[in-house]
Amino acid sequence: MKRTVILISTFILIMSMVASAFAGGPPPKDLLKGYFTETNEANRSVQFVKDNELIATTLFLNNEMSMQDIRLDKKVMVTLDKHAGENVIGDISIMFMDLPLKKIGALLLIGLIGGLLSGFIGSGGAFVMTPAMMTLGAPGAIAVASNMCHKFPKAMVGAYKRYKYGQVDIKLGLVMAVTAIIGVEIGIKMQKYILNTWGNAGSNLYVSVVFVAVLVIVGLIVARDAYKLSRGKAEATTPKLAKALMNLNIPPMMNFKVAKVRISAWVTIPVGLATGMLAATIAVGGFIGVPGMIYVIGASAMVASATELVVAFIMGCYGSVQWAISGLVDIRMTLLILAGSLVGVQLGALGTTYVKDHIIKIVMASVMLIVAISRGAKVPGYLSDVGAMKALDPQFTAFLNSVSFWALITALGSAGILISFYMVKGMMEARREEKQSVLETTYV
Repeated sequence: MKRTVILISTFILIMSMVASAFAGGPPPKDLLKGYFTETNEANRSVQFVKDNELIATTLFLNNEMSMQDIRLDKKVMVTLDKHAGENVIGDISIMFMDLPLKKIGALLLIGLIGGLLSGFIGSGGAFVMTPAMMTLGAPGAIAVASNMCHKFPKAMVGAYKRYKYGQVDIKLGLVMAVTAIIGVEIGIKMQKYILNTWGNAGSNLYVSVVFVAVLVIVGLIVARDAYKLSRGKAEATTPKLAKALMNLNIPPMMNFKVAKVRISAWVTIPVGLATGMLAATIAVGGFIGVPGMIYVIGASAMVASATELVVAFIMGCYGSVQWAISGLVDIRMTLLILAGSLVGVQLGALGTTYVKDHIIKIVMASVMLIVAISRGAKVPGYLSDVGAMKALDPQFTAFLNSVSFWALITALGSAGILISFYMVKGMMEARREEKQSVLETTYV
């Protein structure tokens, strides 16, 4: 075990050094990051100072823009429209949004509920927090990068908490982390390519479409399994797919003591890659990693949700460095959601000691499907932004935004209520059983 930990830790360190050495470089000419300093209404031009440069560049507004779209002295991402002419602005996104007191409170609450989910189901809670930050006004890439940055200290706290309860398989987590890091590298490159090619509108569209697709597929699978367990139509046994994969004797074979699984290392590779790729592209990996460990590798829901926190810590730390090099981390949002998460993750981890496996799956599926509705309502608007469909009617746009907002509020509220309810119920049942045991012992 010690030899495995040392080898994997060395691999992670080398990968971090290599990636850092080749990261960075100048951004593509169609994507600029910097500040507007002056405007000229006469010829519809603006002076733009790029990052790490002192000399301003003259840019021109396209026909659909007005001077009111220009915010001076705010860091922005500018996508040039190469089809409209040289130095013509196609899209402007404020990188780091204003944070009035209302948004600060909202981010703290989002972090608290995300932390509850993280400790309870082991997903990191990012499938709630990333859409929530985008709803508050953060660009998709900034929300992804900032969310990933907050995950590793929170995941570290949750992993340690659940390790003390004997729920974490350290070896499985480290093996998964190796391939997850490779997936992170692939995912970051995909996200950067989309951002550089289609700007913030394309990034928002990509994040939302992937969210909807994965949340619906995984959410329905988990919901079906939870329903069968709750109705007594199935037992919490190893899934058929996992049993079949365990019978594949393809070296190297690995034994995971806490998970009580013996399986080929090659089976863990696709699960780890998918976890890392999604974590880097949409800041979510747990709702692929956790079901992957349950249905593919064969771990129990409790061990899988706890072990995923180890994977989230390692790849979150690694991915944060890569995103920070690109200048896409909003440290203010990171610290605010982290502050709320550190409280929530401990409460969520405590709750897992009092609930059954199918309860964890019920909570996971419920929140996933509600968040899918929230993100799905935003897709038509993003399609319009990238020119894939005609401009939407303003009233219809307002309706879709309202559906997205209230679906997200419902997801956040239901997550907090469900976890709190089942945690309190489980604690009461545990105390009742303890008292009953004491009484029976006394009479005997």
